[in-house]
Amino acid sequence: MTATSPHPSPAPPSAGSGQPVSAPPSASGQALREIRSGVVAMWWGFFDWLAVVSWKKLLLVCLLALILGGILQHPIPVVLGALASFIIKTVAGGKRRAEMSADEAVKRAEREQLERMVVEARMQALQAQIEPHFLFNTLASIDQLICTDPPRASKMQRTLIRYLRSAMPQIREGARPTLGQQVELCQAFLEIMAVRMEERMQAVVRVPEGLKSAVFPSMMLQTLVENAIKHGLEPKAEGGRLEIVAEVADGELFVHVIDTGAGFMPKGEGGVGLTNVRERLQALYGQRAELIIAVPPGGGTRATIRVPYEIVRA
Repeated sequence: MTATSPHPSPAPPSAGSGQPVSAPPSASGQALREIRSGVVAMWWGFFDWLAVVSWKKLLLVCLLALILGGILQHPIPVVLGALASFIIKTVAGGKRRAEMSADEAVKRAEREQLERMVVEARMQALQAQIEPHFLFNTLASIDQLICTDPPRASKMQRTLIRYLRSAMPQIREGARPTLGQQVELCQAFLEIMAVRMEERMQAVVRVPEGLKSAVFPSMMLQTLVENAIKHGLEPKAEGGRLEIVAEVADGELFVHVIDTGAGFMPKGEGGVGLTNVRERLQALYGQRAELIIAVPPGGGTRATIRVPYEIVRA
C-alpha cells in the first residue's frame, strides 16, 4: 500500500501571480505623520495663546527670549521670532475679538428670543384668563336682554359672533398680527360694550386704510381699550367718548386710545394689563417701542403705543 502524502501548503503568491501585495506601513512614514500632526497642533495652540495673552506678558516673554538668545549668541532668530509673534498677535487678537463678538451676539439673540417666548406665553395665559371672563359676562348680558329687550339681545349676539370670528383666526394662525386685525377685533368689542353701556359711550375709529397692513402686536390695542372703558368711561356717570387713532411719523407707528372719561393715572408701572403691554414691548422691540400714558388738554386719558413702522409682506 502506498502512503498518501498530505496536501501541500499553498505557496505564497509571487509578484507575477496577478494578486496585489500590500506593503506593510512604513514606520518612518507613520512617524512623520505624527510629527506633522504634533507641529500643526502646537502651531494652533501657539496661535490661540497669542490671541488671549496680554501684550505685557508677550513683551516679557520676548525680552527673556532675547536675553537667552544673547547668551547663546543667536539673537537674530529670536528677534525675527519676536517680530513674527507681534504680527501674529495683532492678527490673532482681531480674530479672537471677532469670534467673541459673534459668540456674544448669538447668546444675546438666544436670550432675547427666550425672553420673547416667555412674555408671549404669559400673554397667552393672560388672554386665556380674560377671554372666558369677557365671554361669560357677554353671554349673561344677552341672557338678561332676551327677557327685557330682545332686539338688543339679538344685536349683542351678532356682535359677539363677529368678535369671535375676528379673534379665532388670530389665535390659530401663526402669521404676524396686523393693525387692521387688531382694529377689527376692537371694533367688535366696542360694539358689544356700546350695547351694554347704551348711550354712555361713543366710539370713533380713525385708522387710515394704508396703515392697517402694518405689523402690530396682538391684544395690546384691546388692552388699552378695556382700560379706557373700565377706568375712564364706566366710572363717569354720563360716560364719554373713546377714539382709536393711528399715525406714522419718522418711521414709527403711533396708535392712540383717547377717552374723555374720569381719567386714570396708574401709580408706578400700572396694573396687570399695562404691565403686560410694557413687558411685551420690551421683549419684542427693546428700546425701539414704548407705552406712553398722558392726560390730554381737555381731560381724560391718552394711551399711546409706539412701535417701529413695518408692513406685513403678502
